[in-house]
Amino acid sequence: MASWTDALVEFVEKSALLCETIKRNGDDERYAARIDRMSQKLEALAASLDETEPQSAKALRASWERPVRSLAFRNAAHQKHDAD
Repeated sequence: MASWTDALVEFVEKSALLCETIKRNGDDERYAARIDRMSQKLEALAASLDETEPQSAKALRASWERPVRSLAFRNAAHQKHDAD
């Protein structure tokens, strides 16, 4: 993946983690419309990338839908790269 994709995936992970914190704190009703718009915009971006950058689109969707899992896989890949 391109370096811009890595940076964007990290940004989306952080945004998704913030959304999870908002839900956990009970503020999800207050921010639901904003989070829904973020989700729609992210899906539109991923859909536009599907043909030219399918791996990037897949990474963006995964980082939004399951940020903790995405972060764990990215950290594991980083640690493996450092070990090599």
